[in-house]
Amino acid sequence: MFDMDGVVTDTAVVHAAAWKRMFDQYLEERARRTGQPQGPFDPDSDYRRYVDGKPRYDGVRSFLASRRITLPEGDPSDPPDRESVCGLGNRKDQYFLEELNRGGARAFPSTVELVRELTRAGVRTAVVSASRNMDLVLESAGVAGQFPVRVSGVVADELGLPGKPDPAIFLEAARRLGTDPARTAIVEDSLAGVEAGRRGGFGLVVGIDRTGQGRALIEGGADVVVSDLAELRLEGTADRGRDIRDLPPALAHRQEIAEQIKGSRVAVFLDYDGTLTPIVDHPANALLPPATREALERLAASHPVAVISGRDLDDVRAMVGLPGIWYAGSHGFDIAGPNGERHQQAADLLPALDHAEAELRDGVAGIPGARVERKRFAIAVHYRQLDESLVPEIEAVVDRTAAVHPELRKAGGKKVFEMRPAIPWDKGKALGFLLETLGLVGEDVLPIYIGDDETDEDAFRALGERGLAFVVRGEDDERPTVAHYSLADTAEVAALLAALAETAEGTAWTPGP
Repeated sequence: MFDMDGVVTDTAVVHAAAWKRMFDQYLEERARRTGQPQGPFDPDSDYRRYVDGKPRYDGVRSFLASRRITLPEGDPSDPPDRESVCGLGNRKDQYFLEELNRGGARAFPSTVELVRELTRAGVRTAVVSASRNMDLVLESAGVAGQFPVRVSGVVADELGLPGKPDPAIFLEAARRLGTDPARTAIVEDSLAGVEAGRRGGFGLVVGIDRTGQGRALIEGGADVVVSDLAELRLEGTADRGRDIRDLPPALAHRQEIAEQIKGSRVAVFLDYDGTLTPIVDHPANALLPPATREALERLAASHPVAVISGRDLDDVRAMVGLPGIWYAGSHGFDIAGPNGERHQQAADLLPALDHAEAELRDGVAGIPGARVERKRFAIAVHYRQLDESLVPEIEAVVDRTAAVHPELRKAGGKKVFEMRPAIPWDKGKALGFLLETLGLVGEDVLPIYIGDDETDEDAFRALGERGLAFVVRGEDDERPTVAHYSLADTAEVAALLAALAETAEGTAWTPGP
């Protein structure tokens, strides 16, 4: 998770200029009335000590307290010329926008490169800021599309989140990412920000020292301090993802795969759309091909098989129609076994999904080609049949809805945006749950997962080196993947399933304890 000002975008100078203009102007006005002059605002020391990284009203209070000045709080609607905390904060915001429009913002190239490297490696990222102008700044710097999760001052106000050094804004971003803070890194340049990272229990707090305050950042809670993110190296990147076009084709390596599964208890987990069936414009037409059904039946006769789909549980179970196997719908939020077993995640968030569904339908009602599909534990907004120029408009609707529903998070897929419960659960977690439930936890177990979408990458990562991951690539796919082998299309999936059934003769699965 990256702070915006001073980490992603070089706006600290713009902010400091706006703060100085506002405070110097106010202190001069006050001195004329009271006859008690005050020294001007120092854009270096005063900025770092009292206002950097804080919501602007907190910054106003902090600096005025340092000058022993107390003002009424006022109201966020106060005009910029009102002598109140909110009035001065609004005046600063006005000056910031004027400064921004004059010079614009720029992104730090080293930060942009690190974000891209993380994305290629399959690491999710977020940007946070106390600023209410986050979207404007990111767009001005040309990096608005780099972060799937954004938590701004607008979101903080809507949710009533306290400002840094309280960790609330970071914890909210972690929740939207669906990640545990202990497994999350924060990159900050402000003293308040690194203290928030320490107080929030985050796994790694990286401080950026652009102003000579490295020691203070360490004392405030940073685990490591650098002067620029170009000094950081992402270890193990080569093992975490490579271009899908560079993967070895599975069917050309059948013997190699056969050697890897020999003597193992094999379990096969499969996505549905784009894996067992081709992607089609209308989901009801995505029927299971006869050759695939035959291969599945043969495989399931001797090995555990499960289908983990983004479709609703009842829908995918009806489309596959094979008894005796496990099904997971809504990306694993709803799981059912062959003997009536049922496991659901986040059932308490169904009302929130209902509200978000209504808002999304209203939001895209006037956009031709947009389609909202409600699943039990997710809401999909499809844009496959949409003019590409309208996609940003669709995404803006989804982002607005996500901003007012912190209990839900935005996710992506092939030509679709989704809203799902903001809990750490995905296809990878569902895969782990199924392996444990089925007793497939020994070293002799070889799980195999076949999928085609970004959502399947969670399952690929969950497998790591303990199993085999196969990705079905599209004609134009150039994305990174952590899969081990590639398949050209769904016909090759059917051929692989048939080969697995043949190769695995004599290794029939027996349930574990």
